Formats: sequence, structure tokens, C-alpha cells
Amino acid sequence: MFWILLFASYIIGSIPTALIVGRVIFGVDIRDHGSKNPGATNTLRVLGKKSALFVLFIDLGKGAAAAAMPIFFKLDAEPLYFGMAAVIGHCFPIFAGFRGGKAIATTAGALLVANIPLFITAYVSFFFISFLTKYLFFGSISVGLSMLVYDYFTPNLNFELIFILFSFLLVYLHRSNIRNFILGVEPKVNDKHLLNDRLPPKNSNI
Repeated sequence: MFWILLFASYIIGSIPTALIVGRVIFGVDIRDHGSKNPGATNTLRVLGKKSALFVLFIDLGKGAAAAAMPIFFKLDAEPLYFGMAAVIGHCFPIFAGFRGGKAIATTAGALLVANIPLFITAYVSFFFISFLTKYLFFGSISVGLSMLVYDYFTPNLNFELIFILFSFLLVYLHRSNIRNFILGVEPKVNDKHLLNDRLPPKNSNI
């Protein structure tokens, strides 16, 4: 049962929400526009607020649903494992050629079910670092590092290896942002030029 639910969690995470919204409503592959990331932030940048909120809600739900699986099926297993399986699915989705998002929303959903204090720690760090630096990718990378620090100072948690690997994964997923930052071309969150990437929907009534 453990491995079946773990695989099911990966499948749930593999649902490419932003890709579906982009293709159905806008007739585009969002991975060809903006930052080319199929996540809520790039959806906001390219497709607008309504689409971004929908993608954010569903991607949060993917992580939460996966983390809730052992609770729902009364399996004596750590919910975080299943939430992280959904995160891997989101980042490397089998339904989208393994070209997925950068884990932040799905991770939030998983932590909301698995460990609320850890969720608060990680996402206070995300918003604080993003606000301080004006770069979302710094905030995103801080999520993994803050989880690692929280684990270090929390008795009986013992997820150090998972959080170390997750931190490396976040750095890997944001490698293009890091490269752009070094080159001086990474946009800040308040960069007005981002509005130039906005696309109209196929149907102007949507």
C-alpha cells in the first residue's frame, strides 16, 4: 500500500495545471513564454491573475491531497513522504515530458497537511527573502534552506537528508534564474517590463 500511494502521489503531482490552462484557454504552451516555467508565478506573468489563482489553488491542492493520502487510507506513514512525491511529480511530470514547475506551491500544500509549523517557517522565509531582495527565486531557494534549519533545531523530526536533497533540487530548478541574475538580466518582482509578456486569451470573453 505504501508504494502504491507513493506512486499515486507522484501521479497527482504530475498534473500540469499551468500547461493545461495555457493550452485550453490561451492556445499556448506556457513553457514557451515568460520565464518558461509552468507554475503559478509565470502564469500570473503570462496569462493573468485569474489563471494564476486557479493554477495556484490546484497546485496547492495537489500537494495537500498527496500528503493526506496516508491519513485518508489509515496508513501508518509520514505524510511528508507523499507530499514530497507530489512535489517531484510537479517538477518532473510524466504527463508533460518531465518538464514541470519549480515546486513552491505544491510544497506549500504538502506542508499545510504534513507539518503546519514547518509550513509557516518555510513560507515566512519565502515572503521575507522575496520582499527583501525583490527576487522570487531567492525566496524560493530559501524555502528548502529554512526547512533544513527548522529540522536541525526541532527534536525528533529527522528529515535532514530529505531537506538537503530538496534544497539542492531547488537550486537546480532555479539554475536559469541564477544564471540570469549573474548576467544582470533576471527581472525583479516589481519590474514593469514583465507586463509585456501578458498574452490575450483565445476567447476575449474569458
